[in-house]
Amino acid sequence: MTRSESAGHGDGTDHHDRRDRHDDDHDRHDDHDDHDDHDDRADYDIVISGAGLAGSAAAVLLARRGARVALLERRADLDAYKVLCTHSLTANAYPVLDELGLVPALEKAGAVRNEVRWYTRWGWIEPRAAPGGPELPYAYNVRRSTLDPMIRSLADRTPGVDLLLGHQVTGLVRGEDGRAARVRASTRHGEREIRARLVVGADGKDSAVAKLAGVPGRSHANGRFGYFAHFRNLPLPGGLGHTWFLDPDMAYAFPNEDGVTVIAVLPGKKRLPAFRDDLESSFLAFVRALPEAPPIDSAERITKIIGTVDYPLHSRRPTAPGVALIGDAALTGDPLWGVGCGWALETAQWLTEAVAPAATGPGGLDASLAAYARRHRRGLRGHQYLAADFATARPFNPLERLMFSAAARDASVARHMHLFGSRLIGPLKFLSPLAVARAAAVNIRHRRAGVRPPAHPSRTGS
Repeated sequence: MTRSESAGHGDGTDHHDRRDRHDDDHDRHDDHDDHDDHDDRADYDIVISGAGLAGSAAAVLLARRGARVALLERRADLDAYKVLCTHSLTANAYPVLDELGLVPALEKAGAVRNEVRWYTRWGWIEPRAAPGGPELPYAYNVRRSTLDPMIRSLADRTPGVDLLLGHQVTGLVRGEDGRAARVRASTRHGEREIRARLVVGADGKDSAVAKLAGVPGRSHANGRFGYFAHFRNLPLPGGLGHTWFLDPDMAYAFPNEDGVTVIAVLPGKKRLPAFRDDLESSFLAFVRALPEAPPIDSAERITKIIGTVDYPLHSRRPTAPGVALIGDAALTGDPLWGVGCGWALETAQWLTEAVAPAATGPGGLDASLAAYARRHRRGLRGHQYLAADFATARPFNPLERLMFSAAARDASVARHMHLFGSRLIGPLKFLSPLAVARAAAVNIRHRRAGVRPPAHPSRTGS
């Protein structure tokens, strides 16, 4: 049941006329108010702050397991969506999409299965299914303007979920045992308190819940900046997504629903002065210089160029007494890998599996939160460690050169790379002794054969 209580807005609407910060959210507010009368306090098993991907998914999954969930969203529009995003769901998200029942709706909406090829200086890495083997795992490229309303509406229709729009969390109230017991939320009608056994922060990288709970965290500087634009009528070879590893600069082009392609450039910060001086010319010149560049000059650009010049990676402890963090609130990855949406859904599922029995019954919540923290750490810490190191915009290290070059030369290594890029295996398996030995053998055979490297030099000046 939706309750719209105030007209909230996104984190700003700066485009390429303000070059240091750009759109993060879009809120198409219809200025409606379907406010239901309610008590100043209400009891729930779980209150979730943030009705984006992580929060909406968690609300649905928890409610299906019997929890009473208050899903709070600061924006007042059911159709609000995030703009600054890769608009891609890595294959690790597919089981969650399937459990939510969203796969048929995504297919109907035209979401594009995210097959991809990666450019490297050793040639293209083009993962393909093994002959006679199963198809490669996939999920979808889909714009947030389609995905966010879809999953939020599902939460709104789910019995046991109260979707409270226009609710901005402003405080946490602790019980005598030190656990978070209530949240304070500001609405158009004033402030209210909502009681719950568990408070979940799904409110993004600048999580208010994390700050109010005093959750410790760590920030990693990002040596790249990023700008995005959407194009129509922009064909890509094979209809595949493309990623360019220009060592250290990056770019990608992902086909989405409705014939729209998202293009992003992620250069090292040494290029930032040129982009600040003339964003549009710098963006277009960078794309035109890519090997096998997308034909942007014959396509229609349908959005402004938006982006960010400072996007640090954040890692926070995912739990505190009576509090859990999911999605970007717990861990903000590097957008160049396109993993944020997939991890938002995965962490929602992990939390549900860990806490649902305890959240709806007596006791056991501390142990359940500890189990979630272990699952989160085991699943994501290694990925984030590698991402934070790569975010320094350094060149490939020797191990990366080994794995990327071998993947460009061998189909089995390319499939292995695909599993890692899809976050279906972790760093330990990706860089296992067997995998490294296989890659080394591929490169030794390549050198003995005397094969020349491909003639696809980057013209971006990397």
